[in-house]
Parts: sequence; C-alpha cells; structure tokens
Amino acid sequence: MESPLKNLRHAVLRAVRSVSGTKNESVAPAPVREHHRSLRKQSKTVAVIDIGSNSVRLVVYEDKTRNLAPIFNEKTLCGLGREVQSTGLLAADAVEKALASLRRFKALCRVMKVGEVHAIATAACRDATNGPDFIAKAERICGCPIDILSGAREARLSALGVASGVYKPDGIVGDLGGGSLELIDVRGHRLRSGTTLPLGGLALQDASQKSLKKAERIVAEQLTGLAQLKAGRGRTFYAVGGTWRALARIHIIQSGYPLRVMHGYTIPAVEALDFVRRLRRLAASNTLADIETVADARRPLLTYAALVLEYIIRVAKPKTIVFSTYGVREGLMYEMLSEKEQHKDGLIATAQTLNELRSRSPRHADDLIVWTDKLFRVAGLRETEDEKRLRHVACWLSDAGWRAHPDYRGEQTLNLITNGNFGAVTHEGRAFLALAIYYRYAGLNAENEAPETVRMLVPPAMLDRARLVGAAFRVAFMISAAQRGVLPHTHFRNQNRKLLLVFDKRASDLAADRVSNRYKQLVRLIGRSGAIVKP
Repeated sequence: MESPLKNLRHAVLRAVRSVSGTKNESVAPAPVREHHRSLRKQSKTVAVIDIGSNSVRLVVYEDKTRNLAPIFNEKTLCGLGREVQSTGLLAADAVEKALASLRRFKALCRVMKVGEVHAIATAACRDATNGPDFIAKAERICGCPIDILSGAREARLSALGVASGVYKPDGIVGDLGGGSLELIDVRGHRLRSGTTLPLGGLALQDASQKSLKKAERIVAEQLTGLAQLKAGRGRTFYAVGGTWRALARIHIIQSGYPLRVMHGYTIPAVEALDFVRRLRRLAASNTLADIETVADARRPLLTYAALVLEYIIRVAKPKTIVFSTYGVREGLMYEMLSEKEQHKDGLIATAQTLNELRSRSPRHADDLIVWTDKLFRVAGLRETEDEKRLRHVACWLSDAGWRAHPDYRGEQTLNLITNGNFGAVTHEGRAFLALAIYYRYAGLNAENEAPETVRMLVPPAMLDRARLVGAAFRVAFMISAAQRGVLPHTHFRNQNRKLLLVFDKRASDLAADRVSNRYKQLVRLIGRSGAIVKP
C-alpha cells in the first residue's frame, strides 16, 4: 500500500505532465522553460577573458555600466611568456595549462549564462612565433574572436582603466605584465600616445638569464631618458599589474596599514623608492622566497618588478605612487560605454546603485542632499567641490545599514564602505564616508567612538566634518523616518547667532524632544546655538 506522501507526489507529477504535454518527468513545464529562455535572452552579464603573458583570467561583470560590479573572478598563473625572449616561443607546458584554463572558463560562462564574452591577448601572444597557432586553438575553445592587443592599444586600455577607477587622474600609467611594460600619460579623460617596452617580469627574467645585474642594465637602457617618463615629474605614477600589486600587499603588511584594499593604495615616491631597494636586498639574500602573502609563481618576479619601479621613480621623479586594480580589462569595459556614460562619476554611480539596493526609500537620499545643502549654506559651512561630492555620496549611502542589528549597524556599515569594491575614491575618502555613516548609526558619544584604525586615515579637520555630517543625518532620519517628501517641509534660518530648524504646519507634529536633542548636538558641532521652531 502506497503512503499518502507518495500518492501526493504522483498527483503532482500527473499535474505537471498535463500542463507540459509530456510524460518526461525531467522536463520542466512550458511556462518555466519560457521563463528560463527569457532570462537567458535578457542576460546583461559580460565576461572578459584576458590571456596575459603570466596569467590567464576570467572576469564576469554584472553589466556594462559606469558602476562595474564583478560577479566572478578567477585566474591561472600559466607563464605563457616565460621563454618568448630567448626562444621566440610560448612554452609547450604553459600552452597546455592555458588551454585547459580556457576550457574551464568557457564552461563557467555557459553555466553562468553569460550574455557577452570578449577575449583579449597581450605581449606573449603577439610576440611569439607560435602565437597565431595558440590563438587559433584558443578561439575554437572560447567560441569568440580573440583580440591580440598591440602595445599601443594595451597602453590605451590601461589608461582608460585608470580613468575609469581613479577620480580625476593626473600622471603616468604604468602597466607591468609578464611580457611588457606599457607607459602612457593621462589627465582626466585625455590620453597621450603610449609606448610598450619588453620589461615585464617574465620577459626580463628570460632576457637576463636570471641575472639581476644584467636585468638592471636592460632596465636602465630602456628607461633612461624616456620621454613618457620625463613628463611624470611631480605628478602621480599609477602602478597597474599583478606583480606591482603584490609589492603593495607586502608594503601594506609591513607598514601595519589598517586597510587591505589595494585599489587607491598610495605611497610617497621617496618611501616607495626606499621600499623597492630594500626588497632587492632581500632578494639577494633569498629572503623573498619566504613571503607567504604572494603566490609561489609570482614570487620570483617580485625582484624584477621592484627593479623596474625603482628606475621609473629615479627617472620620472613622481610625487606619489598609486596602485590601481583597474587596468586593461576595466579599460575595455569602459571603452564599450557611450560617451555620456563614460563621463559619469564612478563613485556616485556606485553609491546610487547601493542606495537603490539597500535603502528603505531610495529617493529619500535626494531629499537628504538638498537638506544638507541648505544646512551648509545657511550655517555658513565652507566646503570644497571634492568635500561636497563626498557629502552627497554619503547621503546616498546613509541608509545602507538599516537591515543590520541595531547594535551593530555602525560597525557593519563601516566595514562595508571601507572595504567596498568600488573605485574613483581615495582611501582617505573611503574613510570619511565610512566614518560619516558610522556616526549616523552609532551616535557621537565617547563610548561609541569609531575605531582608531579608520580615524587615523583622515586628518583631524576631515574627522570633524565626518562627525558633523553624521550628526546631520541623525537629525534628518529622526524627522523623516527615511521616507521621501518629509524633509522638504523643514528649512533652516539664522536668527542672530542662533541656527533655527523651522518646521512648516504639515510637519509640525514631527518636531518632538528626540529631534530637538539631536539638533542641539548638531549645532554644537557647528559652533552655534540653535532651536526648533514650529508654527
């Protein structure tokens, strides 16, 4: 005798068959199949397969927008270019490893139902005599054409990546890969012509036959007097590429820097010069082999990356070194955008997206921007355009932590913003945004002070401004309960030394003691006295 549960299962299966018109239990009903087909058609995801001289990588982005959001990222260190300088060939074992990785990447794109797949290849593939044969096999696997980038185009895409991920860049972009070094001047969205040099880690190791003295002679010969570097005096050098990021990771750990965010990590050029020279001394004593924070396959290349950076600093004499995780792939994505989309502020685009995803009433942020604009204007609070930009971004992020437990909203939002996967902001700017939202949730009492590890990232005046913005948010949210259309029923007015918060008749019942207490705390931070006025 069958159980009631089994009878129920059979009944459900019969119903499914009657709807789908089939006896095959493994086939979903027609409406479900149509829904899945529709999802595949509507997929906006974009994959970039990057076949580099050292690594082969797949990155899948959520969409082609100014707010790049990687939803998958995987690389394999294949070392395709490790013998190109000496033999002119891609190493056979590296080719097999790369092709195996590409098969996996193709399968992943199929599983993830990626909408578009773009593939690029760089120095090793363009320089090796067996490069065309490898590319032909790779294209059959990937199912799409592979764009073998010229040195000039690789430099341009690197610069576009930096323009995408750095707010108003001004300096020299240097992209160090396994096979080559690309150098190009960037000022905002304006790019000059770039150059490519065979100074990638693998290429330099191969050409020098692993002799550091010979490698130094090669680097000096290639970089001394280079026109692209002479234009870098007193400006910023933007270091792009995995091996330079590995150097930055070591510096972060050794210096005790509180953030582990690589993008935007900045070192004064003088300090960076001393650091890379110390790394070279460690290499001479074989100490670099013990650095566990760097992948085994990348450790031997650290010395060559340090050597190249040392000569760049000596020749270009930049003021600062900024490490960028935005490079060729991000530049390719940026290039696909319309001109209107390209000129959008990347940080603002990210903040607006987070606001839409996380806030209770996303349009409340627009009210908050106008409300704090009025507060700063009437109170006579001066701010630069950059400070105003960060305040507006803070408004879009101000309700991002509401789903967290009330006791931990400040802490969790602080971590979300300081470690967020977004660009177009400095580490100092990250810290300001995180602190402003922290104080909005945690309050300004001494026992709830923000962690020193984040406060130390901003100067005292910026910390005071973060407290003030957080205090303003505490007043605004107490009035509006995060709902749109409430704050416009209040305004600010000066009365002698007092700063008044005036409620109109429609909002007068919202002006309770808790609002008054928070407002008094705000005006104390401004250095004024104040009061609430009701009709």
